[in-house]
This record gives sequence, C-alpha cells and structure tokens, in this order.
Amino acid sequence: MSTALPTLDDIRAARTRIAATVVRTPLVRLGTLDGPAEIYLKLENLQPIGSFKLRGATNAMALTAPEKLARGVLTASAGNMAQGVAWRARALGIPCTVIAPDTAPATKVSAIERLGGRVIKVPFVEWWQTFERRAYPGIDATFIHAFDDPDVMAGNGTLALEILEDLPDADAIVIPWGGGGLACGIAAGARALKPGCRMHTAEVATAAPFAASLAAGSPQVIDHQPSWIDGIGSRTVFPDMFARGRSLIDAALVATVEEVAAAFRLLAERNRIIAEGAGACPVACALSGGAGRGKIVCIVSGGNVDLAKVSALLGAGP
Repeated sequence: MSTALPTLDDIRAARTRIAATVVRTPLVRLGTLDGPAEIYLKLENLQPIGSFKLRGATNAMALTAPEKLARGVLTASAGNMAQGVAWRARALGIPCTVIAPDTAPATKVSAIERLGGRVIKVPFVEWWQTFERRAYPGIDATFIHAFDDPDVMAGNGTLALEILEDLPDADAIVIPWGGGGLACGIAAGARALKPGCRMHTAEVATAAPFAASLAAGSPQVIDHQPSWIDGIGSRTVFPDMFARGRSLIDAALVATVEEVAAAFRLLAERNRIIAEGAGACPVACALSGGAGRGKIVCIVSGGNVDLAKVSALLGAGP
C-alpha cells in the first residue's frame, strides 16, 4: 500500500508543466451576505473542459513515458476525468478509452465523445473495480487513475497555490470528496503553505463514505443512493486515499440533496454560475456553518450538468 503525497516542490513543478493547458481560474466572493462566513468561490467550472480534472490529467500524462502514451490511454470516470484525459489525448494524437458507469450523465458522455474518446458503459460495481484493477479486460492502454496517483494529486494541488496567492488570509478551504484526489492534492499544498488553514471535505448525505469512514476510523461501505449529484459519492473509499485524507483533513462535512440544490440555485441567481452538484456541495456545507467563520474558500469543482437538469433545478424554486 502506498500513501505517498505530492510535496510542495512537486506541486510547483506541476504548475509550470500544466500552465499552457489549464486556466488560472478566478476566486470570487459569493454574492450573498446572509451566510455565516465570508464565502469565496474557486471557479474550476471555467476550465476548458468545465472541471478541475484537466489539472491532474495533464500533469500525470506529461510525466508518462512517450512509449507508454503511444499505446493510448485508459481511464475510469463518471465524466470529468474522462474529459481531462480525452482533451490531452486529442492534443497528443493518441487514442483514449473511458470506462464509465451506466449512470453517467448524457452531457458528460457526449463531451467525452466530442473529444474523440471511446466510452464503454458498465454497471457501477464493474466501474469501481476498474479503479482497483487499473485496467480493463481486452484494452491494452496506459491507465490514468482519476485520483489515486501522486502526479494527479500534484496537478490538483496547484489550486492551493492559486487560492493562497489570491487570498493569503483564507481561514478554511472546503473541497468536494469524490475519490479524494482533489481534496488530498489541495490539502497537501495548503498544509505546506499555510498550516493553520482548515481543510474540510464536502459530501452529499446520500453518498458520504469519507465522512462515515473518518467517524469510524477505517474505510466503511455505505448505502450509496444515486442522485443528480453525480460527480461525488460512492459506496466506499480506497484505503490509501482514506489514509491520506485522515492525515490531512480537519473535518468531513455533509449536506443534504436539498441543501445542495438550494446552493445550486443561489450560485445561479447571485453569481450567474452554473455548477454541477459536486461543485455546489462545498457551498451548501459552508452556508450551513459547518466550515466555521472567517474567510472560507469553496471549490466549485465543475459545471458539467445536463441542461434539462439545470432547468428542473431552477424551476423547482426554494
């Protein structure tokens, strides 16, 4: 078992490596004064693929030997990491295959295919097993892991550099927990730069394995209930990612599906931001007061949500 984390030097090197591909996204104040804290939004929905995943995918693929890349790349993803890998594969002129759960949103699947990626849909359990095997039967390609890879985490950790340059006195950062690669990458960088800055994860109550695992002190299997909040949430956590997260995270916050929907509407109304459920979840957790007071940064991790779902959510009202 490896629980290696990226160092600050790794993260700084990753920033140089990915600079020509990713956008240095803005940090803006949430357009409400009603919350318990000064809430800021790190807008990763503005990346070319609409998600932070471009950071980790670009760094990991840049550090992969050319002869391995020439075989093509394979990843397991509900949509956003697949887009990051497919974006880079297209630029490099190599094939990309994606193993996706059969519940993956149509918007994300269509985006992968537009980028030239081949999508194979499988049941959720088989999809999760692909993360564990780091391979898929019959496909000879180099596997790019969505989260359990220090090079991916180093790319994600570049967000910590940008946040603390733009807001040096940040008191806390709230980060969606899906597989843990974003949370661990940001926390590794932030801990090195500003040890007193609190690190919180954000999950939805219908799929919060990290919160359950942190409370129990070991990886737990939960009753996962799918919802429109598809970019985060699973039945369990990888043991390696749990070990990393436990060493870095101060608290695991959980929001209800209804609270995330309300945060989605608030972002759209006050800041004109369309965030997918995973990106709205940290805002919901901060608005509930779970992250405490002071200057709280929420990672709006992506904005890839079906337009029909956007219409339904906005039409639902408070």
